[in-house]
Amino acid sequence: MLIGQDICIVGAGIGGLAAACALAMRGARVTVLEQADAVREVGAGIQVSPNGLSVLDALGVGDEVRARCPRSKAVHLLDGLTGRSVIRMDLERLRPDQDFRLVHRADLIDILLTRATGLGVVVETGQAVTAATIGHDDVTLTVNGVDRDLPFVIGADGLHSVLRPILTGKRDPFFTGQVAWRALVPATGGEPMEARVFMGPGRHMVTYPLRDGSLINIVAVEERDGWADEGWHHPDDPDNLRRAFAMFADAPRALLARAETVNIWGLFRHPVANQWHKGPAVILGDAAHPTLPFMAQGAVMALEDAWVLADSLAVAGLDEGPALYQARRRHRAENVIEAANGNARNYHYANPVLRFLGHNALRFAGNLSPDSVLKRYDWIYDYDVTTA
Repeated sequence: MLIGQDICIVGAGIGGLAAACALAMRGARVTVLEQADAVREVGAGIQVSPNGLSVLDALGVGDEVRARCPRSKAVHLLDGLTGRSVIRMDLERLRPDQDFRLVHRADLIDILLTRATGLGVVVETGQAVTAATIGHDDVTLTVNGVDRDLPFVIGADGLHSVLRPILTGKRDPFFTGQVAWRALVPATGGEPMEARVFMGPGRHMVTYPLRDGSLINIVAVEERDGWADEGWHHPDDPDNLRRAFAMFADAPRALLARAETVNIWGLFRHPVANQWHKGPAVILGDAAHPTLPFMAQGAVMALEDAWVLADSLAVAGLDEGPALYQARRRHRAENVIEAANGNARNYHYANPVLRFLGHNALRFAGNLSPDSVLKRYDWIYDYDVTTA
């Protein structure tokens, strides 16, 4: 039902490019509008779990992702103050048939962009979309100050989407009381190929290797009353990051000591949108359901959205497909976001008694039944939207 249909996507991030690929594979003629002068990403890492890899496989890029991005062997939670292990979930042993990848975001963007253009997708850079009007039969986008009438538009333009306010009513995103720093530092060699989470009072730090193990990705989150602007591109003094984690153990502080360039951003959220579509317009990813980075599912949810949206439009057409897409996605998005919020609370115990009890409960569970903690998230990782 999509052969020859013209579809425009706003935003050339992971969700937008994945949707472009999925739609083009079904015969749609796809144009992507990207406001930057080139499709690129700042250096940063993401974790792609099996539910995301299934989408990448279906898009025809899974093998290249595996070739360029190392497999994660474990998720290791540690007490940030002492460096003592809390629980190590051995993915190689406990989930040998599942594939968790440590991905440089720029590499995934490059892979998806190459695949999209190879499928005939047209990517227009330097296209700033500043306003939208949704009509009965088309959508008018104001692009670089000029109106363009388009038959069908997908908003993959993130937290500050131009389409979302039209669908849900204008509401500014709210500050969650947390800021995050990102940094890439050189590896010293021999770092384990695993994601490590150092947990502390009101803060935590995630680290893992990227590419061939020559880089270590750092994401450090701190609770605070003041806030930083939303967005990834705000430079900060590395000493501010080091001071925020000065009480942490030697190993995480040694990583931070090597940070020369850091970016800081405030963690903002909208509630999950109550309406993801209207007429010939629909939203996906953070435009529909921004999530905190505590389940490593933000990019993966965008990948799932992209596949389900393309499938729904192909099955039900451009008129009925958007409603089918929302019905298939909203409940899952809400549940994943709630799981991420729960991790935020568990990582940041401020009360030392609660921290002691929480950490030891995890240690006990890890010693008694190492698989039990991972099983809590099977509903996330085992779900395959390409076959559901």
